[in-house]
Amino acid sequence: MALLALPEPYDFELSTERFRVFGPDLGNLWHEGGLHRVVDGREVRIEAVSGGVDVEPLDAETEPVVRSLLGLAFELDPFYSFAESDPVLARLVGGLAGLRPPLAPDPFESLVTSISAQQVSLFAAFAVRNRFVERFGDRGVHAYAFPTRERVASASPDELRRVGFSTRKGEYVLGVARADLDLHALADLPDDEIRARLTALPGIGEWTADWFLARHLARPRAWPAGDLGLRKAVSAFYGVDGDVRGFGRRLAPFENLSAHYLLTGLRVMLPA
Repeated sequence: MALLALPEPYDFELSTERFRVFGPDLGNLWHEGGLHRVVDGREVRIEAVSGGVDVEPLDAETEPVVRSLLGLAFELDPFYSFAESDPVLARLVGGLAGLRPPLAPDPFESLVTSISAQQVSLFAAFAVRNRFVERFGDRGVHAYAFPTRERVASASPDELRRVGFSTRKGEYVLGVARADLDLHALADLPDDEIRARLTALPGIGEWTADWFLARHLARPRAWPAGDLGLRKAVSAFYGVDGDVRGFGRRLAPFENLSAHYLLTGLRVMLPA
C-alpha cells in the first residue's frame, strides 16, 4: 500500500461525489470504490484507507495530479471558522464536513470541460466529454487519459462534431488547442490578468474564466456569478434571486469554497 496522508477533515466519498453524480467520467473514473486517472500513460487508482488514501502507483509524477483531484490545495479550517458567523454556511459545513472540491489537474482539460458545459445540462456535458475522451484520449485499464492539447489541435471540426460538440463549441475547443497562449504560465498571474487573457480567446467568457480560476487554480476569491446552478443554490439557501455577482462579496475571502459548498449542498442536502 502507498499511503498518502490527508489533512483532516477529509471526506473521500463526498469530495469525489462530482465524479459520479452526473454519470461516469471516463477521464476521472469511479470504479469499484476508487477513483481512476491515467497519468503519463499509467492508470492510477485512489482509494480511501485509514489515515488517508491508498494511491497506486504513487511517485513524483502521480502525486501532484492526485493532490489536485483530492482538492488538497484548499484550507478548510479558516473557511470553517469564517462559516460560524453565517447561519447558511454553518449549516452547509455541518452537513458537508470534510468536502474538499476536486480540481482539474490540467489547464487545457479545465477549459474544455467548461466549454462542454456551456448552456447545457451537466449530464449532457459529461456524455459529450466522454465521447471526446474516448475518441482523442489514450485508454489505460479502465479510465482514459484526457486528450492532450497537441492531439486536439490536429483534429478537424468534423471530428469534434461527430463526438457531439456543436459547430461553435468545436470551434472554441480548437481555438483553445491552437492558441498561442501558455496555459500553464497563467498560474503565475493575478486573477484579473488571467480573466483578461482567457476571455480574449473565442468562446471563452467570464463564466468559463471564473471556473478556470475556481476549479483549476483553486483561487479563493473565484466566484462564478454567471453559473445557473450557483444562482439556484444562492436562491435555495439564502432566498436571494437574480444576479448574485454582488452577493459574493459577503462571502469574501472564501467565495470559491462557499460556491462549492452551496452547489454540493443543493445536490446532497436539499430534497429534489
